[in-house]
Amino acid sequence: MPDQDSRLSIVLPAWQWLRHYSPLKFRADMLSALIVIAMLVPQGMAYAILAGLPPITGLYASILPMIIYAFIGGSPTLSIGPVAIISMMVFATLSPLYEPGSPVYIEAACLLALLVGGISFLLGVFRFGFLIQLISHPVIKSFIIASALLIALSQVKFVLDVPLEANNIPQFLLSLWEYFQFTNVYTLIFGIASILFLIYVPKLFCLQFIKKIFSNTAFIAKALPLALVGISIAMVYFLNLQSYGIKTVDEIPSGFPPFSMPFWNTEMVLQLLPGAAMIAMISFVESLSIAQATALQKRSDLNSNQELIALGLANIGAGVTASFPVTGSLSRTVVNADSGAKTPMAGVFSSLLIIVVSLYFTGFFQQLPLAVLAATIMVSIWKLVDFKPFIETWRYSRADGIAMWVTFFGVICIDISTGLIIGIISTFILLLWRISRPHIAVIGLIDGTQYFRNVNRHQVQTSHEVLSMRIDENLTFLNANTLKGFLISEVSQNKELKHVVINCSSISSIDFSALEMLEDLNTELSRLDIQLHFSEIKGPVMDKLEHSHLLKNLSGKVYFSHFQAVQQLAQDLQLN
Repeated sequence: MPDQDSRLSIVLPAWQWLRHYSPLKFRADMLSALIVIAMLVPQGMAYAILAGLPPITGLYASILPMIIYAFIGGSPTLSIGPVAIISMMVFATLSPLYEPGSPVYIEAACLLALLVGGISFLLGVFRFGFLIQLISHPVIKSFIIASALLIALSQVKFVLDVPLEANNIPQFLLSLWEYFQFTNVYTLIFGIASILFLIYVPKLFCLQFIKKIFSNTAFIAKALPLALVGISIAMVYFLNLQSYGIKTVDEIPSGFPPFSMPFWNTEMVLQLLPGAAMIAMISFVESLSIAQATALQKRSDLNSNQELIALGLANIGAGVTASFPVTGSLSRTVVNADSGAKTPMAGVFSSLLIIVVSLYFTGFFQQLPLAVLAATIMVSIWKLVDFKPFIETWRYSRADGIAMWVTFFGVICIDISTGLIIGIISTFILLLWRISRPHIAVIGLIDGTQYFRNVNRHQVQTSHEVLSMRIDENLTFLNANTLKGFLISEVSQNKELKHVVINCSSISSIDFSALEMLEDLNTELSRLDIQLHFSEIKGPVMDKLEHSHLLKNLSGKVYFSHFQAVQQLAQDLQLN
């Protein structure tokens, strides 16, 4: 019978850490929130613009979702909010349907967040979180790298101040060729200077003599994007840079995020549902992988279905507060953990600070250059563009390497959602191909042992009258004929063969098609006066075979070990 604390923890997971909350944890969480907020404000506005939405929605997306996750989620350090890849997917989903930034576009973004939240919540409630794991890690890696490349290219238009399209690389190159001549030189200089500032100034704080001057160089380095925001706003204000054509964020409304259900109808839901499903999938994979990494470091427990529920409710919270889909942020989570966050209350404090910014400081950001926000995105996201995983994966597995490249080119040459779908489909096709071509080996006894190994890899003892073989795959309709063809080839090459022993140690299941194949094989071998034997059959497989006709009509025997089978057959052959 669970006690009161256990029952309360099931209803409110946050009770596990709330009941032990202390002033020491409060100080650590508040300090962490102050550090994270330095990143979150410029990032939130930048990612909102990336999604085709007003900058204020990026701040809204960092309030209620983060509070909801803090009390429902399981990770003590995961920072929920807007991220670049999800923002890009939002833009890719909505821009073909509505004009970016228009009222109907904003409503559709809120509805998209509700749909993403609903899908995630239902998957978590009905414990279907395992479905998300059907996407292979190489495909996810490739998708993130390709998306990061597109995200970086999509910000070039703000640095050049020209209307470029970046749904894919060909589209980007064509629009760049068409509009490059209209580049605003002052915006370009400002943008390049911002990029150089964000790349090289943090490196200065890694120098030893700088560390001796400043006590907390790590905090200063993390706050540099916010410092750049302040510097650029001051330059625009005092130097009147807008007269040179440098575009700024312009008016940002202040106040609490509005609570309301977005406009919807059946047609809109059906249009947005495929995109919502893709966003929910990527959102959960990204969030869970980040949460698992921090959970492992802190040795805390993590329930994937509970994470789905928390992420779903967080997105529903985003949908009813005039914002867009959210997920866990890798950069902010790392900063949150490194800065000493003890509990999810750090996320709540970050949300409260965002509310203060939304109420009193939005006017401060009105003269923030768009080129600075673009530079913030480009520098933070470009770190993900790394082609080493492609080379490493190709060396390890050609099939996974092909899936990675197919996904990559699908994303950069078509669009994000289509590329991901192509990657998933290619993974399943390659998986089926791999299962249909299992590794089958003729095995022999290593001298002086009871171990059997591949005759092509080891010096082993074999017999012309006994064929020992092993298949390293479950037997299904996909590979049944491959095994049969292999046996036919081996039998045809050995006229002295009397016994075939199949080592079943690597077989965990046999479907009905494979069972029928074995029954036919048993019959055909019997006509050739060759007995079929099995060894090392696993319990679940034996349970199925006992309900079939195969064991009843088997010409040979079933042996507990392969060594026992070979020894017994050798004795029988000597006696005969």
